[in-house]
Amino acid sequence: MNRNRALVIAALAVLVIGGGLLWWFSHPGTDKKALVIYGNVDLRQVDLAFNNSDRIAAVLVQEGDRVTSGQVLARLDQSRLLPQMQQIEAQAEAQKAVAARLHAGERPQEIAEAKAQLEAADADYKNAALVYKRTEALWSASAGQAAVSRQDVDNAKAALDAAEAHQTALRKAYELAVLGPRKEDIDQADAQLRASQAGLAVLKKALADADLIAPAAGVIRSRLMEPGEMASPQRPVFAIAETDPKWVRAYVNEVQLSTLHPGVHATVTVDGLKGKAFKGWVGFISSVAEFTPKTVQTTDLRTSLVYEVRVFVTDPADDLRLGMPATVAIDTPAAKGG
Repeated sequence: MNRNRALVIAALAVLVIGGGLLWWFSHPGTDKKALVIYGNVDLRQVDLAFNNSDRIAAVLVQEGDRVTSGQVLARLDQSRLLPQMQQIEAQAEAQKAVAARLHAGERPQEIAEAKAQLEAADADYKNAALVYKRTEALWSASAGQAAVSRQDVDNAKAALDAAEAHQTALRKAYELAVLGPRKEDIDQADAQLRASQAGLAVLKKALADADLIAPAAGVIRSRLMEPGEMASPQRPVFAIAETDPKWVRAYVNEVQLSTLHPGVHATVTVDGLKGKAFKGWVGFISSVAEFTPKTVQTTDLRTSLVYEVRVFVTDPADDLRLGMPATVAIDTPAAKGG
C-alpha cells in the first residue's frame, strides 16, 4: 500500500515538473514587468499677438474660456483699413478695364470710323487740288489781268497743303487703328494692374489680420491686453494652453532607459482622479542626459544621470491639468529571472 502511494506521489511530481518545464520552454526570452515612473502633466502653451500694430477694438474671451481652432478671440480697429481697401479695389478695377481694352484692340466700328474720316480727307484733298489747279491756270492765262489775283492763288495753295496734311494725319490714324495698341503699352497696363492687385492683396491680408484667431483648441490662461490698448506683434494679447496633445514629462535613469522604446503602451493615473486611468504611449525619449553640470566618467555616477521621457496621454474629457503630478506604469520587456 505504501508502495502504491509512493508511486502515485512520484507520478504527480513528474507531471508537475513536466508541466513547469513545458511552460518554461513555451515562453522563451521575456515576460512583462511594469516600470513605474513619476512626472507631471505637460502641454503646449501659445502666446498670441496681432500681426499689425493698431488699437484693439474688442477682446471677445476671458481667462478660463475654452476656445476652438479658428475662433476669433480679439479684433483691431478697422476704420482706416476699410476705406483704403475700397480705394485700392476701385483703382484695380479701373486698371483692369484699361488692360482689357488694350488687349482687345480697336473695335471694328472704330476702325470703320477712321476709314470713313480718311476717305473724306481724300475727297477734300482732291477738291483742294482742283481748285488750286484752276486758280493758277486762270492767273497764268491772264498774266495777272483777270479777276483772279495772286492772293487767290496763294490761298488755294494753302488750302491744298492743309488738305494734304489732314489727309496724312487721318491715314496714320487709320493705320494705327488697324495695327492696334503697341505691345509696350499692353505690358505697361498689365504691370500696373498687377501692382494694383498686389496692393489690394496686402490690404486684404491686413484686414484679415485685424482678427486674432485661435490656432488650435485650448483654454485661455491669461488675458494680457484690453480694448483701447495699442497692439503690436511684440505684445501678446493671450496665453493659450492647448488641450491636445497632452503628455507626462518624466525622467528615467540609464538602467531604466535601456528597457524603453517609442510606442510602448502605458497607463497614467493622477492622485486627484481616484479610480480613473488614462491610456498612453511613450512618444519621446531624450538621447541626452539632463541636469548634468560636467562630464562624468565613473560608472556609479553615470548610472545616476536621468533622461527625459514623454508619455503622451489620451484625455478626451480634458480632465488633466497642466502641472498635475502623475504616475506612469509602462509595460516593458524584462529578462526572465531578472
